[in-house]
Amino acid sequence: MSDSNDKPKLGMRAPLGIKRTVETGQVKQSFSHGRSNTVVVEVKRRRVIGKPGEAEVAETPAVAEAPVVAEAPAPAPVVAAPPPPPPAPKAYEPPLSRQEMQAKLLREAEEARLSMLEEARRREDIQRRESSEEEKRRAEDNRRAEEAAVEAARVLAEEEARQAALAAERAANAPAVPAPVAPVGDDDDRGARRPGGAPARPNRGRVVDDRRQHGKLTVTRALGDDGDVRARSLAALRRSREKDKRAHQAGPSVKQVRDVQVPEAITVQELAIRMAERGADLVKALFKMGMPVTLTQTIDQDTAELLVTEFGHNIVRVSDADIDIVNDEDVDAPETLQTRPPVVAIMGHVDHGKTSLLDALRGTDVVSGEAGGITQHIGAYQLTMKDKSKITFLDTPGHEAFTEMRARGANVTDIVVIAVAADDGPKPQTVEAINHVKAAGVPMIIAITKCDKHEANAQKVREQLLQYDVVVEAMSGDVQDVEVSAKTKTGLDELIEKIQLLAEISELKANPDRTAEGKVIEAKLDKGKGPVATILVQRGTLKTGDIFVVGAESGRVRAMTNDKGMQIKEAGPSMPVEVLGLTGVPQAGDTLTVVESEARAREVAAYRAEVATRKRTGSGPASLESMFSALKEKQAQEYPLVIKADVQGTVEAIVGSLAKIPNEDIKARVLHAGVGGITESDVTLARASGAPIIGFNVRANAKAREIAERNGVALKYYDVIYDLLDEIRAGMAGQLGPEYFETVVGRAEIKDVFPAGKHGKAAGILVVDGFIRKALRARITRDDVIIYNGAISSLRRFKDDVPEVRAGLECGVTFESHTDIKAGDYLETFEVEERERTI
Repeated sequence: MSDSNDKPKLGMRAPLGIKRTVETGQVKQSFSHGRSNTVVVEVKRRRVIGKPGEAEVAETPAVAEAPVVAEAPAPAPVVAAPPPPPPAPKAYEPPLSRQEMQAKLLREAEEARLSMLEEARRREDIQRRESSEEEKRRAEDNRRAEEAAVEAARVLAEEEARQAALAAERAANAPAVPAPVAPVGDDDDRGARRPGGAPARPNRGRVVDDRRQHGKLTVTRALGDDGDVRARSLAALRRSREKDKRAHQAGPSVKQVRDVQVPEAITVQELAIRMAERGADLVKALFKMGMPVTLTQTIDQDTAELLVTEFGHNIVRVSDADIDIVNDEDVDAPETLQTRPPVVAIMGHVDHGKTSLLDALRGTDVVSGEAGGITQHIGAYQLTMKDKSKITFLDTPGHEAFTEMRARGANVTDIVVIAVAADDGPKPQTVEAINHVKAAGVPMIIAITKCDKHEANAQKVREQLLQYDVVVEAMSGDVQDVEVSAKTKTGLDELIEKIQLLAEISELKANPDRTAEGKVIEAKLDKGKGPVATILVQRGTLKTGDIFVVGAESGRVRAMTNDKGMQIKEAGPSMPVEVLGLTGVPQAGDTLTVVESEARAREVAAYRAEVATRKRTGSGPASLESMFSALKEKQAQEYPLVIKADVQGTVEAIVGSLAKIPNEDIKARVLHAGVGGITESDVTLARASGAPIIGFNVRANAKAREIAERNGVALKYYDVIYDLLDEIRAGMAGQLGPEYFETVVGRAEIKDVFPAGKHGKAAGILVVDGFIRKALRARITRDDVIIYNGAISSLRRFKDDVPEVRAGLECGVTFESHTDIKAGDYLETFEVEERERTI
């Protein structure tokens, strides 16, 4: 088609098309290091499309295109108002770098923080202003209320005076008719009419604020015209005046005189609390006495007496010993006592069947779980018999190291059963148990165990017991005996019958309705439970939540479990329980006493701890013998040890056994002995002194093992006390080293001295005793003083070198680097033997 055909002709419509709304351009970007980039930028314009029949508005606000005119005549279209101009396109901003973006974000965050602080300050100012206005309003309300009260009191006084005057007038003019009196109680009536028809007193514009009584609606308020204005009632005014009158009549308060308990030393603050006085007043009084002290300083009893007397109180002097609890003076009344179960201890030599006998009675198997088959600590159990009666059993160790445990078991029990093996007879620990029982003064029963063995001989055991002053009933004595076998369970019923018979004869009673007291049978530090103590309740009832003091420790009963592991709420007399809630591990054998408050428990525990510290660190009067003994102990070597065990009784046994190791050259020094697992602090202590750590039935935690391996600290674990003591003895002997013994094999007299070489000398000797050998060591003595100790250089007889010269023969000798030889000296040859040291 030609160009002439493409042009629009006259009278034809314009061709349809879309106007260009996008403009393109190029922007050059510049970067660091001389880099640049050209970017194509498109700017889009908003295109407004009008309704059909309306003229199209131009895209730019400045120029509007003319509407397209149709060929047919038509009315002119209505042009719509132009829309608001579109926002101008933002200038292109190059992308920000990381540092610029970070700075921008920090700036925005700082602006946000400042705006928040400004908003908070504005809110605080508003709240402060509101609170100030509220305080002013409250003060104004109080002032108005006081003015209203004063005005009401004045009105009441005037009314009373008017009534008094009216009464006097009525009495003077009895025939006369009294004038009507306006009723009292309504403010409007009183203000409207006055006596004698006087005009009402004008209201002075008083406004009474009655917001505190706003919610109460009465008949007077409902029918009255005064709105919410209400005066104080006569009863309230009367009460207020009576209160003021009592206050004026009472006068100054009388000071209360107190009885103040003052110990030997007390702080100023504690004394002020006991006197119910201000501490500053006490400090001021002490300053006047010439004693510049503070509230926390301690003063003596005499100074405290001066203060108490000056402030008008009575002093009651008490000593430190009065703080402690004395259980011996607390005796129960006979009518409060009730029968309690007997406490029976089973004692005897190691491996004589004590635990097996108890297992047979309980129907359990404890001995299979014990290391080495021997008991390492006291076990406490309470059994219920067939007749529903109860017996508490204590199983004590039989090893020689557990002497304290056996003594403790004898001191807290009512009956002791001494187990003697029928095939072994009485042994050292059997004799020791018999002595403990006699010292405690408790009855005993001889249980001849292992009677099922073929070599058992019960009659021989009875005869052997005679040498220890134990005569059984079978031999016309007063000590009961019974043949038992834990394996075949024979004789158990007879043993129970004899225990019950002895308990009935002994009339064992206790008062259960009082605060509890008991003895610590065993104590340990459990990893999950903390300090745990096995308590045998002796009298009273121990309950959950009781506050107690035991030895130098205090606490509250958090939980109690019996010997079967069941939690219980209370424990009566003769019942063994495991108690949780102690502040520390007490010593086995300590007395548990329930007290009234935690303050009292802490006071007693602190006093006992102080006494124990003084005993441990204090020293007796010095004497010559003690000084020499201390000097000798300092010369001996020390073998340091850190000991950790599972229970307190085992710790005592190990420490006691180590102290009994007899050796003058070395002694065991226990740096630390405690209950519980091996911790990092134990390893640190052992590393500082180079001591091994002994763990008995305990192990080290992971952190402690890591520190021990890194620092080379020896960790030794044991579960049988035999092995522990043997290895410690071997370690002590190894530290001392081997022993050397000298044996003199020959003795000779020097007869003459000859020159040998340019500078040497040779001695002509006569062998008097034994033999002189060249290979042996030799020494020369002059007047019984050693002047040479060395070796023989050469030994000759008739110009020939010989290895040995016997007694009665003469020879010549020379010595290594020694020429101080004279006739009359003596020569000794000796052998040195090295032996391994034993302790």
